[in-house]
Amino acid sequence: MIDCHVHLWDPAEGFPWIRPESEHHRAFDEHDLERSGAGLDVSGAVLVDTGETLALRDIRLRRPDLAVGYVANLHVHGAGGPEPFRGLLRELGDLRPNGMRLGGTSWTDTPESARALVPVLADVGLVLELNLHRKALTAAADAAARHPGLTVVVDHLGNPPNLRAPAAVEWYREVERAAASPDVVVKISGLLTQQHGVPPRRIAHMVRHVVDALGPDRCLIGSDWPICLPRGSRAESLAASQLGLAHLADDQRERVRHTTAVRVYGLDG
Repeated sequence: MIDCHVHLWDPAEGFPWIRPESEHHRAFDEHDLERSGAGLDVSGAVLVDTGETLALRDIRLRRPDLAVGYVANLHVHGAGGPEPFRGLLRELGDLRPNGMRLGGTSWTDTPESARALVPVLADVGLVLELNLHRKALTAAADAAARHPGLTVVVDHLGNPPNLRAPAAVEWYREVERAAASPDVVVKISGLLTQQHGVPPRRIAHMVRHVVDALGPDRCLIGSDWPICLPRGSRAESLAASQLGLAHLADDQRERVRHTTAVRVYGLDG
């Protein structure tokens, strides 16, 4: 399995969103990531944008056994504009990011300067990854329509509300919209945190709905470690992400767990 969503950070280097009283307010490095994967059927992980682009590249260089790829932060490159960003990607060559993440409350709340870089991603064949708190799946479908050939990965199932909330109904409609856009891929992650207290059978139903709507060639698995830790271990988080895969044939399950990640992110198999 490829764990497509892990973070490494050191609060001493910034990260003001990590509150001092939080369990997350400590450094998590490659050694912590290695220990968290002991005994798991994980062949590698994709690091996601909690560091500068070159810092993530350096981790990838140091520990290719752990970090099989990385998704960097699109926001930090917005100020320079499209051409310097394009030049950086060209300079990084084979060590460029496997994707660039754009985050915010909604698409229109993300920095305009960062959104201006999306056409570059489409031109060079790099994944756009979205972490939006509202209507992420709809935004992904819209972005894919505006930029033919752009693959858009949606983090955390599109950040649905807790299944016990009435607003969850709208999320199911968004899944159908995303399913109609062949260049949208959904990452099954964040479930321990977002669906805390929801019975496993209901989480399994939600995961199965996504996998059946988009198909195993458009779904990925991620633990969201160490964000998941207040609710459970990396192993427990990955188990939650796979609750809705039992009905799949072995080869379909392998695509969700591994093969789709290799293709979408352009990883070394």
